[in-house]
Amino acid sequence: MRQSSDHETSDHPLSQMPRSVWVLGFVSLLMDVSSEMIHSLLPLFMVTVLGASALAVGLIEGLAESTALLVRVFSGVWSDYLGKRKGLAVFGYALGAFTKPLFAMASTTGMVLTARLLDRVGKGVRGAPRDALLADIAPAEIRGAAFGLRQSLDTVGAFLGPLLAVGLMLLWANDFRAVFWVAMIPGVLAVALLLFGVREPKRHESHKPINPISRENLKRLNAAYWWVVGIGAVFTLARFSEAFLVLRAAQGGVPIALVPLVMVAMNLIYAASAYPFGKLSDGVSHSRLLVLGLAVLIAADLVLATDDHWVTVLLGVALWGAHMGITQGLLARMVADTASADLRGTAYGFFNLMSGLAMLVASVLAGFLWDRFGAAFTFYAGAIFCVVALIGLAWRLGSGLK
Repeated sequence: MRQSSDHETSDHPLSQMPRSVWVLGFVSLLMDVSSEMIHSLLPLFMVTVLGASALAVGLIEGLAESTALLVRVFSGVWSDYLGKRKGLAVFGYALGAFTKPLFAMASTTGMVLTARLLDRVGKGVRGAPRDALLADIAPAEIRGAAFGLRQSLDTVGAFLGPLLAVGLMLLWANDFRAVFWVAMIPGVLAVALLLFGVREPKRHESHKPINPISRENLKRLNAAYWWVVGIGAVFTLARFSEAFLVLRAAQGGVPIALVPLVMVAMNLIYAASAYPFGKLSDGVSHSRLLVLGLAVLIAADLVLATDDHWVTVLLGVALWGAHMGITQGLLARMVADTASADLRGTAYGFFNLMSGLAMLVASVLAGFLWDRFGAAFTFYAGAIFCVVALIGLAWRLGSGLK
């Protein structure tokens, strides 16, 4: 009987997936609907309504996304200290939901920056505890599938959000602010679902507080973990903010109301590929999957650099989405695999600290190159960073490591 159960877990991971993993996935879906309704329009709102430059867009996006990733260090460490994940996650989702009206009221780029920073602080607070909670809940033998499932559901929200934004923009004659107000609704629903639908694993109830960043505990984060941190940062350098995909589509003359469809296309591919590749990561070489992801990103950068015709841009963003599906859940799973259970929050925090710094550098550099040399040069630069990451992975494979 036991052998049969193990076989079923391997062959049918969805049927064995804990209920709380599904709930966390739907929480992510709802919050991404809320966030992407705004983010898919925000670059155009800043450029067309507030008169911002591409460099300003890159700076705001880089600061916002890096803030989210930097905050994850503190929330991850704190969740390890307490042995509790859910409370921090609820607070982070609530902060994200209730900052949405600030975008609707913004009249300057400074107000947009403030709204983006607060929104991303919420994302940072919830990110590491949520990922650590998911790793705590999911059985080790289907952990890759669990992260892939959550990422797929998250990304379903990421393409439903832009679709809803497009519909409302057409209905309300390009009224950005009205769409931003509506975005608060799915965010509030996400908070309620997390609050009432997820339970902490019982083993946390007897947890004794520890200092996750003591010298002794930090030594437990071994070389394999720090390699994952390093390669994650290089991946982020190679993949700057998706705001530049939106701007690339706008260059080709796509009507403003329809530009968010670019993000719909990317996230549709992302959602479709995240679970299959997450499940695949449970049984194949992680480094080889990362090589595949980088190769796809190089192809995306080269296609997007070619020209701004809508067909070319659509192909480029589809490849971009495939890259995300291959790599994002995989990197999250690799962090869980290389860190002990009581330090997972801290491990995700440091992973995202390095990725946050890389995101800031990448987005500001992308905006500078866009303004100074044009869009094509920006995407060629992304391809160059991909080559750097490939060199590191080639060394990894040459060392015979997974």
